[in-house]
Parts: sequence; structure tokens; C-alpha cells
Amino acid sequence: MRNVLRTWQDEIKKTFSGKADAPPDWSLRLAEGDDAGYHLPGSAVWAVHGSMTPIVGGIRTLLMQSLHPGALAGVHEHSNFREDPLRRLANTIRWIFTVTYGSTAAAEEATRRVRRLHEPVQGTYKDNDGGTRTYSANDSGLAGWIHIAFTDGFLAAHKIWGGPIPGGPDAYVREWAQAGRLMGVDNPPLTEAEMRGQLDQWYTQGVLRADDRVKETVQFIRNAPLHPLLKPGYRILFAAAVYSLEPRYRQMLGLSVPRLGPFPLPVRLGTKVVLGVVHLALGGLRRRTGPSELAARRRLRRLGEPLADMA
Repeated sequence: MRNVLRTWQDEIKKTFSGKADAPPDWSLRLAEGDDAGYHLPGSAVWAVHGSMTPIVGGIRTLLMQSLHPGALAGVHEHSNFREDPLRRLANTIRWIFTVTYGSTAAAEEATRRVRRLHEPVQGTYKDNDGGTRTYSANDSGLAGWIHIAFTDGFLAAHKIWGGPIPGGPDAYVREWAQAGRLMGVDNPPLTEAEMRGQLDQWYTQGVLRADDRVKETVQFIRNAPLHPLLKPGYRILFAAAVYSLEPRYRQMLGLSVPRLGPFPLPVRLGTKVVLGVVHLALGGLRRRTGPSELAARRRLRRLGEPLADMA
């Protein structure tokens, strides 16, 4: 039994960091740098990204992003997500945590790295009227959809399963808009209401769609190629992502909140339990914060930042 639990714990760590026995090297390098970076302890971004809720938010984000045919064409035609989905996840986590916790130089370098990887990701797709449109992963419009789906997904999950957000949801949207600007987004939303308005525009303008490629992607996300020990918990987290979606997007994606006959299953409670277990597996009993945040605090103390030890 002890070997099974150790394997389970190691697989969780490898899923999120690529390593079972040590933090990834890039997270330790967040202690380097000569300034405080874009975000500080006590910020809305630190509160949201330092919790467990981004696990659900990330799944929700992938589901939402798949509704844009240009974004989905880029993934299907220019990535090996089927063969190595965890590498893509690890790269995304690296960028998010570097922008969240790193110095300004580290955040900008991580963004340049992502944008260089995006340079060959371009092509064409058919829009909903049958016309041919071009797409590019570095296009500001497409980057805007990716950013808004991310911001909405992480915020929605945290509002359901997370703690208080300093400054409230508007603060998170406003602070994380910096990440959008780094990725070339023109005028990212600065309030939750503005974000909701932009989402409504994407929906009403008829840009989004659900087709066979979306169905295939949803099935892949639903049945992610994880270690068998992780699959029971992942099923609950996937259900949580579906639960957090607006009904109109659930309908487009062909998904529904799981039920047992006429009764909805206790997704909220089950998700809270799973996130707590994952937190313990990642070292929650020994420390409250992850290696990226710890490294950032070391840099801030070195620089004499008074907020370095703020909870």
C-alpha cells in the first residue's frame, strides 16, 4: 500500500512539474532577478495562482479555448498534444508561474520564448460562413481569445472553490491583463464586467463553433492519458470544469453536469476533497506555498521588498 501511495504522489508531482523528486529548475531560478516583477504577495494574482483552483481552471480553459476554430486548428496542426500532452501542460505552467512570481526580465523572457514557439503556428481554417480565414498564434485577436478564456476559467474556478481574492474579481482581471499585454493582446479587459462583455461579443458574433474536431478534443480532455492511479480524481476535476461552465458553453461542447437519475452529483464537495488531497500530495502538510512562490519570496527579501513575507 505504501508503494502505491508513493507512486500516486510521484505521478501527481510529475504531472505538474515534470519531476517527482525535486522542483523544476526554472522554478528555483525565480529567486534570481533585480526587481519585484509584475505581481507581489497580497495581490489577486498570487492568491488565485497560489491555490489549487487553477487545476480546475486549466481544464475549463482548454474546453473554452477549443470553441475557437482558429485556436483549435493551431493545436491540431502544429502540436503533438496527443503524443505528449504533459509537456504542453508543463510549458504552460512554466509561463504562468514565471509571469506570476518572476522578475520583470524573467517574465518577459518566458513570454518571448512562448512567442518564438508560436511563430510557425499559422495557417487557414473555414469560418462558420464557409469563408477561408487565416490564423496565427501570435495574432492579437486570437491571443485575445486565449487570454480571456484563461482569465475567465481561472477566475470562475476560484470563485467556486477558492478563498477570498484581495481586491475581488476585478483586481484579478486587471492584474492578469498584464499577461495579456505581454502576449500581444490589444486592450485586454480590466474588470469582470468588461470581460463578460467581451465573452458575449465572441459568442454573439458567431466566431465560435462546436464541430467534429471540437468533439474529438473534448473527448481527449475528458480521457486525458494520465497514470491509472490519477484517473479517478481527474474524472471529478473534469466534472468540476464542466460544472463551472456557463450553460450555453456546456451546450455547445455537448457536456452536462453529471447526475444520478434526476439528482445532480455532489461535484462541488467532491472537487473540494480532491483538491485538498492533491494539495497534501504536493507537500501541503509541510509547507503552505509551492517552490515558485518560495523562490520569489527569496528574491523579494534580497531586494528589501517589505511585502516579501506578507501572507
